[in-house]
Amino acid sequence: MTPPVIYWTRRDFRLSDNPALVAACASGAPVIPVFVCDEVVEGLGAAPKWRLGLGAEAFAARLDEAGSRLVCRRGPALEVIRALVAETGATAVHWNRLYDPDSRRRDEAVKAALKADGIAAVSHAGHLVHEPWTVETGTGGFYKVYTPFWKAVRGRDVAAPLAVPRLRAPEQWPPGDDIAGWGLGAAMDRGADVVRPHCVIGEAGAQGRLGAFVVNRIGAYAEDRDRLDVDGTSGLSENLTHGEISARTCWHAGMRAMEEGKAGAETFLKELIWRDFAYHLVHHTPHITTRNWREEWEAFPWNTDADHPHVQAWQRGRTGMAIVDAAMREMYVTGRMHNRARMLVASYLTKHLLTHWKIGMDWFADCLVDWDPASNAMGWQWSAGSGPDATPYFRVFNPETQAEKFDPLGRYRRAWVAELSSRPPDTATSYFAAIPRGWGMAAGDPYPRAPVVDAAEGRRRALDAYETRGF
Repeated sequence: MTPPVIYWTRRDFRLSDNPALVAACASGAPVIPVFVCDEVVEGLGAAPKWRLGLGAEAFAARLDEAGSRLVCRRGPALEVIRALVAETGATAVHWNRLYDPDSRRRDEAVKAALKADGIAAVSHAGHLVHEPWTVETGTGGFYKVYTPFWKAVRGRDVAAPLAVPRLRAPEQWPPGDDIAGWGLGAAMDRGADVVRPHCVIGEAGAQGRLGAFVVNRIGAYAEDRDRLDVDGTSGLSENLTHGEISARTCWHAGMRAMEEGKAGAETFLKELIWRDFAYHLVHHTPHITTRNWREEWEAFPWNTDADHPHVQAWQRGRTGMAIVDAAMREMYVTGRMHNRARMLVASYLTKHLLTHWKIGMDWFADCLVDWDPASNAMGWQWSAGSGPDATPYFRVFNPETQAEKFDPLGRYRRAWVAELSSRPPDTATSYFAAIPRGWGMAAGDPYPRAPVVDAAEGRRRALDAYETRGF
């Protein structure tokens, strides 16, 4: 009997272009794919944890089709992996690297312990286009601004995606749990039934999504991606987050489209590299996920009360600023939010409402099915002005003029805010079926007659606060 090797899957729910899985299979040994509901998974917010579970279930089905299976266990990662090694006699464990602080702490501890046990522990590059430490400035440092980062990598060769490997099954499988029994969606409550139809789960769905985008929308992507009333984005953030498609696969699809003369392809490639840039920063400055990246912002007088009435109005889509409320409701119904809308709601919370960006970041971390630790942290700090490559602190998005520019006919607002229409669409009314009953909201409620903070007052308050603090 040949001892098996373990493939530990975390956010790489795919068979194609999966370096860790390919390496495990290349050993010639039987491969045991494993998913662990560990300390990192347990710490996720409601929507991310639920969506991760759905991704794992879809991957399990994909493995079954390939003549393999996914062994699921719950508990601290090191304990579970060690137990599986002891049960199976596995000689090696392979996984694809993650870069956020929590995952790095876990992975470093697992790797050190397994090596001390005499087990080969091998991590691979599979989550990004470029590993964070492979991009350096001319002086050997790291990049703090996106544009030079993009210029440094745009001409680099990117290896072709790896083919699906042939998985050799062990003669005997170790026992595992039923993921459905873990209750990973418990915190979603009734919202799960509302959000589920808006998700595209699994490798086949992700590849279909990429294909449809390249054929139908990538040409106009540079212009349409900012339009709130147009389906102009790829929608792939959900699938990239869970590794249902690789960033490298998306990169090569974008390169082919650019070679074919499709105008928006380069902008799409830049967005993939923006994701790399977020992880580049998290790798070199991990504090970006928990505190102000620019130290001088530690003294800024943010509101830090998450129960403040203005914060609750923002969370519930009841600020009276229709474009902001539409975006917040879109997130509660679909688990995602248009990127332009993310900038608007972040600016409104941090500048008009002078509320700490971490309150918004944490709310997103509970509500987004495409939650990404690096992109979420960098996006919020970019909008607040406290982060790298930030919009100038004195630039305050005007929600009203932004709505006129990116939702000129009000279609986006009417699609998500039921109170704005006499006959609201299902997208708008389904919000009330998803929210906690304790919020006491209904479609027939009158809409706020005025914003909690209007555009002009919010700008004045923000600029006054910056001037007072000497910014």
